[in-house]
Amino acid sequence: MTKTTLTLLDGLYFGEGPRWHEGRLWFSDFHAHRVCSVSLTGDLRVELELDDQPSGLGWMPDGSLLVVSMRKRQLLRRGADGQVRLHADLSGVHAMLSNDMVVDGHGRAYVGNFGFDLHGEIRRRGDMAVFADHPTAAIALVQPNGTVEVAADGLHFPNGSVITPDGRTLIVGETMAGLLTAFDIGADGRLSNRRVWAQTVTDLERPRIPDGICLDAAGAVWIANPTAPECVRVGDGGAVLDVVEFSQNCFACMLGGEDGRTLFAMTAPTSDFERAGAAPNGRIELAEVSNPHAGRP
Repeated sequence: MTKTTLTLLDGLYFGEGPRWHEGRLWFSDFHAHRVCSVSLTGDLRVELELDDQPSGLGWMPDGSLLVVSMRKRQLLRRGADGQVRLHADLSGVHAMLSNDMVVDGHGRAYVGNFGFDLHGEIRRRGDMAVFADHPTAAIALVQPNGTVEVAADGLHFPNGSVITPDGRTLIVGETMAGLLTAFDIGADGRLSNRRVWAQTVTDLERPRIPDGICLDAAGAVWIANPTAPECVRVGDGGAVLDVVEFSQNCFACMLGGEDGRTLFAMTAPTSDFERAGAAPNGRIELAEVSNPHAGRP
């Protein structure tokens, strides 16, 4: 479906982890080493600066901010006093670059990771060879007290994640498998009953690969497609329900705005760290859609 798209913000290096929170879109800018927020009128604020690349964002029940520190493979927590402290060390579960995250209503965090040197391998072997043959990775479960365990392993680049409104199902994008995978969430936060929620790559000539994702009130998932300038709305089972085209490839998406029907897309010419970090060509683009946000984030 054709929709009018607008640029909310440009001049980013590489935007990731968008979250609609208290009337603003929060996000990480990898190569600026910043967590920022922006209003619907384009008012930009730097919320936090790190000596590392920030990625996934989320909030604890007490309002403290959780931030994934990618290269250090840590989860940081900024409390009400503004101090940033180590919340969890992820290095025992994550082999490479901690990445996207979703935080549930109890303050439990589910954090994915690259699992291998994605961009280096792509430069050496090419996209399709890496897609076909790569190491798998694990999702870390971080309990509210900061203890870490393996939530699920053997995943093909676990990336964007959402939790359904009832808190009982986690859906994660397996980028290197071209699918959305669902798990049941137990009372203790542990995952079980792994199953395919939707196969998103059905045509290798036009692959639709899940990077960042978000959930709407009709139970469909929007996926940001890093191989094309589009976000795609997918139903349980894999039916394509809607497509919004943007100006650049899409790496993350979020529903927000006053009524939850604004689809924000984090776009950039490339995700390659060397090229993306060389010039601020990233943007936040938006479009209005029919179904509002649901679940977490």
